[in-house]
Parts: sequence; structure tokens; C-alpha cells
Amino acid sequence: MKRRKIVLWSVLLLFAVGALAVIIFIQALKPTYDGTKELDHIQKEVQVHFDTYGIPHIYAENERDAMRSLGYVHAQDRLWQMELLRRVGSGRLSEVFGPDMLGTDKFFLSLGIDEASRKTVSSLAANGEAKELSEAYLDGINQFIAEGPTPVEFILTGLEKKPFALTDIYNTIGYMAFSFAMAHKTDPLLTNIRNKLGPAYLEDFEIRPDSTTIWIPTYPRSLSDSIQNGVVVQLERALKGLPLPQFIGSNSWVLGPKKTKNGQVIFANDPHIGFSQPSVWYEAHIVTPDYEKYGYHMAGIPFPLLGHDRALAYGLTMFENDDIDFYYESTNPQDSTQYATKEGWKTYSVITRSINVKDGDPVEFRYRTTEHGPVLNGVLDELEGSRDIAMSWIYTKTQNKVLDAVYGMSHASTMEEFSTSLKDIHAPGLNVMYGDAQGNIAWWASAKLYEMPKGVDTKFILNGANGEEEPLRYMDFRENPRSINPPWNYVYSANNQPDSIAGNLYRGYYLPQNRAKRIVDLLQAKYKWDREDVATMITDVTSSVNPSIVLNLAKNMDVAQMSADRVGELDRLNAWDGSYPLDGVEGTIFHRWVYFFLKNTFGDELGDTQFDQLLSTHILKRMIAPMVTKENSIWWDDITTTGKAETKSEIIMKSFDQAIGSLEKEFGTDPEEWTWDKVHTVEHEHPIGKVALLRSFFNIGPFPVVGSREVINNMGFSYDESLHYTVSSGPSTRRIVDFSDVENSISILPTGQSGNPFSPYYEDQAQMFVRGEFRKMMMNKEEILRNSHNLLTFSPSHRP
Repeated sequence: MKRRKIVLWSVLLLFAVGALAVIIFIQALKPTYDGTKELDHIQKEVQVHFDTYGIPHIYAENERDAMRSLGYVHAQDRLWQMELLRRVGSGRLSEVFGPDMLGTDKFFLSLGIDEASRKTVSSLAANGEAKELSEAYLDGINQFIAEGPTPVEFILTGLEKKPFALTDIYNTIGYMAFSFAMAHKTDPLLTNIRNKLGPAYLEDFEIRPDSTTIWIPTYPRSLSDSIQNGVVVQLERALKGLPLPQFIGSNSWVLGPKKTKNGQVIFANDPHIGFSQPSVWYEAHIVTPDYEKYGYHMAGIPFPLLGHDRALAYGLTMFENDDIDFYYESTNPQDSTQYATKEGWKTYSVITRSINVKDGDPVEFRYRTTEHGPVLNGVLDELEGSRDIAMSWIYTKTQNKVLDAVYGMSHASTMEEFSTSLKDIHAPGLNVMYGDAQGNIAWWASAKLYEMPKGVDTKFILNGANGEEEPLRYMDFRENPRSINPPWNYVYSANNQPDSIAGNLYRGYYLPQNRAKRIVDLLQAKYKWDREDVATMITDVTSSVNPSIVLNLAKNMDVAQMSADRVGELDRLNAWDGSYPLDGVEGTIFHRWVYFFLKNTFGDELGDTQFDQLLSTHILKRMIAPMVTKENSIWWDDITTTGKAETKSEIIMKSFDQAIGSLEKEFGTDPEEWTWDKVHTVEHEHPIGKVALLRSFFNIGPFPVVGSREVINNMGFSYDESLHYTVSSGPSTRRIVDFSDVENSISILPTGQSGNPFSPYYEDQAQMFVRGEFRKMMMNKEEILRNSHNLLTFSPSHRP
């Protein structure tokens, strides 16, 4: 008995020691939110008050001290995210995740982002204000790397922490610029369909602007198939495994004083980005004697891409312009080192790169470049030996002043100062939204646009040899679409087609009118908006387009051939208002019907691979509503059957039966069980959460979530054979700035402020986000101090 007690007490002691060790380990890895730390290079003491949600309010005597402090606190919450973002553009993910990332690294290295970053940094003025503040921010990051605890992800992957440099900022911007692009998903696919099936098969693809849909109004108004298929497959494969979110779309609208209850501007913005953990944005409020900004920062970028103060607010949506073109290159049959140009044969440039691979030897690869850009053959494995295709990307072709532009935007005090910076945004293409305390509202499409020869369609692979399909000129920024203080008293963007300026209608990869139509319908119908009204609108889950799709489908249903149950389900859909609550059934039926309609319409001609590629494009989203209205289409016939030509009605009837059958098989025959919450969920995935044992520790969710794709509360998902709608993207923040009460402006993040899983701010906003709730973006110092949970004081270092 005595021996048993000794053993028991020994086990308990070991357990206690182990538990204590775990607690000590966890405490050691937590971010530091209070106390005093010496910070190198600051001149005066800096106080950082962390509010209820872990957002730092930084009070400094000068902006350089503030930026060094921002760099430190940003790094302690988001160093792992910073690390991954800087690695994408420079092709260094294999060093972290092993050989699975080799294809991705090869692709991003071939884009030339890191080379462009080095050139940009080497040309920066030595004493430029943006450069000096960026270096101060990097100083703070690097001091945390040197002295702070190592984030758990570095420990688990065995990755060594290394200092950040200016080139890392530009590499992060380069990745952001590319992740906006849609050309790589679209151009090779359309070329393949045209070459394989014929031009008639593209007539229903909504490639050209549709003047019957809602366009963003401008004001003033005076101003060989296997080859292409391989491009799409390989590019998708390279991007699919990225452990980081891609940029998808966004909403924003700004109400002028005549539209609001209090006679002041109200600004709303919710950029749509791939969901991930950590969340994309890091909020920080900086106050110095001559500067104040409440901003949203991307990891590793010093200046906020979204922000506001008491004078003005700004935000972004994706412009969706076309800034990537593909070209066929013609290799000299007598000399494989040369390619054809209008001026004659030119020599391919050959670039050799080396990629470090975790737990393996470095991998060396070579790729060729032309005057257009990198030749993808040799970069994308499936293109070896095929016709050469080069990719031309505007981001690496012109001088990069994006960081200067963001600095200018974040430091402007008037609309005139703000707009002056926008001409320096060459890529990615952005809709920049603006409102201020003086009553001004504005939208600018910011990008380096270019004019192509008449008749050249950049949605197809172009001829690189004859010189006849090259840009004629870069447009002046004054030719870009814009709207400034329009008489209808609001501006908005939902990634839809903008109207023309000076007769120029710029084509791109715009999203359908669904969100735009709902936004315009709501804004035009009401005056006297207040903050609460806008908060309701930004979480709206109703589509004004989808019920019309249902009606057009239902017109083709022969109810005489349907059972009473099927007719009842169709009647239920016909009465649908287009909303997506968790307990709704209509949305579940609708999306299954649409999926089978698309599959039965396009799947036979395209095959599984190309059909899946089509599902990932914006063109597919634009096609759905108009396609259901077309009585005649070459796509209606099922080419796998012989002796008959299928009709639109047959396809729609068959698709409805398949949709209902799939729901009955999965959830039973009671339609009340087919609720949206069972098929529409969101999980915020951490890269390390892909490991099953670590999923529950690093990932947040899954949660059933209201909304759907292409409603204002845009919870994006792709159609696939699972017939479930796992949300992959959505509002990366929802923020509303009311200039009648700017200190009570509101916001929310999808998970939390911190990327450190041991932080109390890792997931504290997740449930609020799902419920459509908000919190304050505090700017009043007395309120901040009253609600501050922690104070971290940075004092000047005494080190030599």
C-alpha cells in the first residue's frame, strides 16, 4: 500500500512538473502586451495601449518612433504571416514546406518579383520619407526577431528567424499584385475552347461587356488545345497549394451628405479576400503631435492600405482590369536560342535559379524570357516540348511606386493630396474609395492601363511574333474611370464593369452585376442613412438576381411530368426572395440546381478538367443569369448522345431532378432538413492546421454561416462534386466610418487581431464576425485609456 502511494505521488508529481513546463512554455511564447522594453533608435518614450481586442494605440512624439514601435508589436503578433508573405514572391516556400512547393516557387521566381524588388530598392532616394519610415518599421520587426520569443510555427517547422529588408516589403506587394489577377485562369482556357470547339462555342460566354447590366457610373464623363489546357492546370496547381490567402473581390460604397440622416459622409468597405488564419489585416492606431491614422496593415507592409482619421477615410476594392497577357513565341527552327519578333530574331535570355528545399538538396532550374516576359515552358512541367507561351505582366514592366502611393494615401489631409498619389499605383488594379469630413465622396480606378490595337482581344493567347498585338500606349491616369461628387450622392464598387471615360471602355475580368445591383437598389431607394442602417446593409444576405434565375429556369419545367412533391419544391423556389439565412432551404436547392445545370450544359463538351477550370473563373459567374434566358445555344445538345439533340428544357428538367435527388440521398426526403447551415460553412485555416493532429489548435471553426457568393455579405465558394459550399473567401473586415460620429465608427475582423495561437486575441472576434456584429474603432484617448487592458512602454535603448 505504501509503495502504491509512492508510485501515485510520483506520477502526480511528474504530471504537475509536465503541466508546469507546458505553462512556462506557453507563457514564454505569448506576445508581450504590457511592461517596459528598450527599443533601439527611438528618441522618446512610446506608449502602446492595447484595447479590449488587442489593437495597439501607439502614442509617440514623432512618426519614426511610432513606426519602430508598430514594427515590433506587428511582428510579435504576425511574424509567421510576415515570413510566409515575403517568401512567396521570392520563391522560398520549399525551404519551409518541402518539395511540394517546388512548382509554386518556380512559378513565382519566373515572374521576376524578387528581381523587380531589388531594382526598385536600389533606385530609391536615400532620404525619401517613405523609405525612412519603412526602415524604421523594419527596425522594430528586426528587434523583435533578435530579442522576442520564437513563434511556435518556427519551432514546429525548424525555420530560422532572419531579419527583414526593404526588398521583403516589395516582394510582399508583388505577391499581393499577382493574387488579384484572373487572366491566368481565363485566357488559356478561352483560347483552348475556341481552338478545339470553334468560335461559336464562345458566343454565350459573356466575354464582352453587357450594357443591360449595372455598370459603375463615372462622373464627370468628359474625360493547340493541350498546350493552353496545360497552362491552366499547372498555374492552378502552383497557386492552389499556397499557404496564404488570395485576393478575390470587394464591396465599398460612400454616401454623400445628402444621403445621410446627420448630413455627413458615411463610408463602408469590406474587401473580399481568401479566409485564412491569421486574418489578413492588422489594425493599428498611431498618434503623434502631427500625424494620426487608424489603419489596416498587411503583414510586412508599413503603411495602411485601408485607413481613416477625423478628416478622411479610404478603402479598396479590386478593379479586375486585365494586366496579364499571354503570347505565343515562335522559336527559330534553325537556332533554338532565338525567337521571332517584328524586328527579326532575338535571343532568349536564360536565367538560372536555385531553390533551397527543406530536408533535401537545392534544386536548380532554368527558364527563358523574351521581351514579353517569362516563357512558361520549363517553368510549368506539362508544357515541356510544347509551343512556347510567354506571360507579360504589367507589374514588372514599369517603375514600381506602389509603396510611395500608399504612403501618400495614408498621409494625405485633403482630397486633392489624396488623389495625387493614385497615379503611382500601376498594379494591382484597385478601385480606391474615398470620403471626408468636408462632404466629398469619390471613386478612382487606379492602375496603369494600356491601349491595344483595334480588334485584339486580350482574353486569348496573342501572337508574339508579328508585333501586331502589342500595347499601343500606356494611358494617362486622367483617362482612368472615376466619379467625384456625383449628383446622385453616392459612389460604390462591387468589382463590376465600370462605365467609360472619354469614350474608353476598359475591359477586364469583372464580376457579374449581382452585388452591384443589390447595392444600387438599396442606396437609390432610401435617404437619411445612418451607421446602423449601413451596418445592416453590409451584412445583407439577399440576392436580387438569383430569384430571376429561378423564374427563368422554372419557365422550362413541364410540371405535368413531375410528382406532387417535386412541384411543391419548385413552388417553394418560385416564392423565394433570394435570401440565405441559416435555416433557409431555398438556397440549398438553388445552388444544387445551378451546379447540375452547368454540368449538364458544359461538361460534355469541356470534359471534367476544363469544366472544373471554368467553374473557377469570373466568366462562369457572369454567364449564369444570361445563360438561363437563352432559348438557342450550341451548348444545349449533349454530344455524348447520338441520334438526338437535347433541348434547354430537357437539361433543366434533368438538372432539377438530380438536385432534388442528391438532397434526398444526403439529408432525407423531408425538405425542412435541407437547411443552408448543413452545407455552407467557413473554417479559417492555418498552414500548419493542414496537419490533422494540429487542426483544432491552429484552425478556427468550422462555423455554419449566413450569406452566399455574390450577395453583399459575400461568402465565396466554388462549385464541385461534393455539393457542399465550403466558404473560401469573404469580408476580410467590415468597416463603417461615420463622419458625424467618427469616434464611434465600427469594424470587425474574421478571427482576431493576433496570429499567435497563445494570444487571447487569436480568435476572440470569430463568433462576432459570424453573427454579423461589430466593435468600435476607438480613437478617443480618454476612452482608449479607460478600456485599455494593457500598456506596453518602449523606452530609448541605452545600448551604444
